Amino acid sequence: MIGDVHSFHSPSLDYTLSFFKQRRHVIKSSLHFCQECNNLLLPKADNARQQILYACRMCPFEDVVEDKRVYRNDLLIVTKEQVGITHGLGDDATLAHSNIQCPRCGNDDAVFYQDQSKRQETRMILFFVCTKCDHSFTDPTLPSENRPED
Repeated sequence: MIGDVHSFHSPSLDYTLSFFKQRRHVIKSSLHFCQECNNLLLPKADNARQQILYACRMCPFEDVVEDKRVYRNDLLIVTKEQVGITHGLGDDATLAHSNIQCPRCGNDDAVFYQDQSKRQETRMILFFVCTKCDHSFTDPTLPSENRPED
């Protein structure tokens, strides 16, 4: 985690780390490999020059890091399907209707839609919105471990 990085103490780097920690950006990073021996390069602090380097453990090759990122927060792994904003969806004529019973008011008409999150592992989970009371719910026959966050 960001708080565990103790070897980097330059003021500009500390600002960059706190900036990314506060904003919680999803930032793509890539692996870097040694041009000499093709081993994985690891980040290393050069306190004398106040720089971060990519350094090889097997040979003396070093390369200056242009991007100061040292942390990546991959949101696709930590998120689950969510109902989202559903107010007024019961009146949307473009959504399909189902004869599923609303658990709140007992109405037998609901519109439904599928979660549109972009994730690597997708599941076909339908969200229902009651056309009478706007209550959002999932299929009651769905196993509890597969239910999304409400």
